[in-house]
Amino acid sequence: METRWIEEAQQGDTEAFGRLVTHFRGMAFAVAYDRLRDVHLAEDAVQEAFLEAYTHIGRLEQPAAFPGWFKTIVVRQCQRALRRKRYASLPLEEASHLTDGSQTVAELAEQNEGARILQQSVAALSDRLRVPLQLFYFYGYSLQEISAYLDIPQSALKKRLFDARRKLRGALPVIDLASVFNSLYEGGRNMLHIVNGDSVGNMLKQGIVQGDVLVWREVYSAGPNFVNPVGEQERAFRAKILEQSMGIPSTEYMAGCAEQEEQLRGYSRYEEVVLWFEHDLFDQSMLACLLHWFKGQRLGRTRLSLLCIGEFPGIELFHGLGQLTREQLSTLNGTWRSIGPKELELGSELWQAYAASSPEHMADLLELREEELQASALPFAYAAFQAHLSRLPSVENGLGIVEQTTLLKVRGGADTPMKLFRQVSDELHVLGIGDLEYWLYLRGMVQGANPLIQIDGAAAAANWDFRQVPDFLNCKVTATTLGEQVLDGIEDRVASQGIDVWYGGLHLHGHSEPWRWDSLAQRPVRM
Repeated sequence: METRWIEEAQQGDTEAFGRLVTHFRGMAFAVAYDRLRDVHLAEDAVQEAFLEAYTHIGRLEQPAAFPGWFKTIVVRQCQRALRRKRYASLPLEEASHLTDGSQTVAELAEQNEGARILQQSVAALSDRLRVPLQLFYFYGYSLQEISAYLDIPQSALKKRLFDARRKLRGALPVIDLASVFNSLYEGGRNMLHIVNGDSVGNMLKQGIVQGDVLVWREVYSAGPNFVNPVGEQERAFRAKILEQSMGIPSTEYMAGCAEQEEQLRGYSRYEEVVLWFEHDLFDQSMLACLLHWFKGQRLGRTRLSLLCIGEFPGIELFHGLGQLTREQLSTLNGTWRSIGPKELELGSELWQAYAASSPEHMADLLELREEELQASALPFAYAAFQAHLSRLPSVENGLGIVEQTTLLKVRGGADTPMKLFRQVSDELHVLGIGDLEYWLYLRGMVQGANPLIQIDGAAAAANWDFRQVPDFLNCKVTATTLGEQVLDGIEDRVASQGIDVWYGGLHLHGHSEPWRWDSLAQRPVRM
């Protein structure tokens, strides 16, 4: 797979080179930091190395030689960094001791003493033992990858890892060496990983990463949203609407929010918090909310990092991290990037615009910050929130992009809720629509005196609760005459059927809502 990326990059494919950057970033940083002993200098050296590699990759005769060739570039950039060093550096082991005052003196003393012993033990290893150990145990690279990168036969590499483990066992006063690796790794017990789904969270807990894993359970793409999502009144109102519209029990929702927010508030116990997210609106709204929250915190010694992808090699239509196998997910370990004030500011602005009662705030922000977003660690935000705006009723017929696509699929032969969900979620994957959220859209199309579609058996369900419909996923779906007329632009959905939907912080309800989506202008307009 790497060879193909290299060959494509040599032909000028920037996306292929981006995959190489993602794959080799952690490995390059490990080597750079080992030589420079400074986080900032190491990150700068890695960036310069990637720029040099991108410029000269066409000169590489054998794609298979890329790992060793790139390592040479990293080392050369490290040497240059040492020659032009302009400011006093703070070693990583010292930086890890900075505190924001949240720890007791006893806790800090214990942490410092443990860190000192661990750092000394690893630092005492020779280069030939230390770097392979870091790449294998701390960054999660395979023996084959490390062998190619360091130009060491796998048999010799295994011997070096064995020797490193033996030396650490002799130097550290512990019985379980695995616990040492867990503490040494920047992600060890001092790392918190925040993910968006239980399946991904469970895989990460199976040894892919070290540290704690927090599964953030929310669906900000639905229901009312507020700039302050943790406010008591705001939370209660959102819980009420989600229970009415999606069937999520309000008591369970409130309890779940309280539990995950309690763990989030303990972020200062960790040296690093890594956010694992995807490209779609479901994830980007969640990411924006968390960045908005972190912007209001005093981070102190805690670093923030982000892993956010919109594709994966070998997967034609990428919906999310949940599609990946354990082996595929493990290749992402250590490929996250640091984020700082710039990303926190952008994320906070996105969330405030998303939670605003007017869609103009988001449209203006995206227009103003498009290039800045594309060049930041948030390159997927623009497309995701543009897709959010396209959910508004259109100027042509009052259908949002989800309802429009649904009616087109029905006309094309999709005749069950399951078929519709699969086809619509594939075509509109930028929204990241889940099944519960899609049933909410169907509910809006089927209820009332003037439905757009009919679902066999759905009319008998109390409050249009599809869970009460036997074999609902395979029920027959047909478009009504009104649905066909709206799709053809003869009738207007809002005027004919009415609307009662929340889009972020915007609530549209009634038969004459003024906000519409203009697909030609690519922005919301007032009618």
